Amino acid sequence: MIMRILEDLRTTIRWSTIALLTMIMVGLSIVPGYAGPPTEAMKTTIDEVLRIVRDQDLKHKDKVDERRHLLEKVVEARFDYAEMSRRALGAPWNQLTDQQKQEFVDLFRTLLTNSYADKIETYSGEGVQYLNERTEKEYAEVRTKVLSGKTEIPLDYRLINKAEDWRVYDVVVDNISLVNNYRGQFTKILRASSYSDLVDQLRKKSDKLKAP
Repeated sequence: MIMRILEDLRTTIRWSTIALLTMIMVGLSIVPGYAGPPTEAMKTTIDEVLRIVRDQDLKHKDKVDERRHLLEKVVEARFDYAEMSRRALGAPWNQLTDQQKQEFVDLFRTLLTNSYADKIETYSGEGVQYLNERTEKEYAEVRTKVLSGKTEIPLDYRLINKAEDWRVYDVVVDNISLVNNYRGQFTKILRASSYSDLVDQLRKKSDKLKAP
């Protein structure tokens, strides 16, 4: 049972890699006539990622670690990993101590980062069209369409406004939520085993992805 669940989790991780990669692997930005603060926030992040990826100096072998650090810093500034972790874990989050919450956030962030880091650095260039945005109080959704050859992939970013800054708390690829996908797999593991086992599996998976 646990092995089947873990295989589902591996599938979720592969899916989330595609979702996060799609956010940054863009070369042509088509912005609508009106673009509000949420859209501008996303475009700012994507443009900065592209600047780092295209920097010829940072492509040297001795700059690998520096380049990765810069990319992670830019993505982390836009993604609210604590909010993503809380939503992905669901109700059990409220039972955790502050220390456990921080540990889970760190593991989840490492898992996502290690899943897409290498792919970001092998950027080949695609295109994205910013379609529209909608806001409701402190929440917003920026709808985009990723252009890849003859394929068009609907990709939406869900953001929350914290301290006057728009932060991503979920990514929706072709109507499939990254956070909901992870929550489904985490819930299966918790029902079949325990929270400590979930944390252990996340740690092992993160270490495996990090290993050369």
